[in-house]
Amino acid sequence: MGNRLVTRMIIAALLAIGCSQSAPGARVFFVSPKNGDTIKPLSTIEFGSTGVTVAAVPPGELKPEQVRANTIHYHLGTDADCLPAGTAIPKASPWVHFGDGKNVIEMQLPPGQHRLAVQAGDDMHRTIAGLCEVITVTVAE
Repeated sequence: MGNRLVTRMIIAALLAIGCSQSAPGARVFFVSPKNGDTIKPLSTIEFGSTGVTVAAVPPGELKPEQVRANTIHYHLGTDADCLPAGTAIPKASPWVHFGDGKNVIEMQLPPGQHRLAVQAGDDMHRTIAGLCEVITVTVAE
């Protein structure tokens, strides 16, 4: 391999490692519902964050060096747990992507107890260390 290619690979790896870390004091959380709440089968779920910028994912194919620092978008997992830092969040159930930068959804859930996970992703939909919260709610019959 040429020196330029090796240098680019090292830079890309360092950027990927850096992107998997959250800014000090940054967090994501549920605005509504709260942990332990009983909710209706059709409910509004809203997320919030501190210490980061929430924005739509840029269009097109991104390279690791194009990922914006401290910029996230949300992902909602139903009956899911937080994924490890640096993991690509699946674009399938149980995850819903909010690549448009929105922070709210009207969601239909079956009756019973459910775990909801809000997980921040970078521009490449990779998880970021410390930017996930899981709550448990009960959906009324």
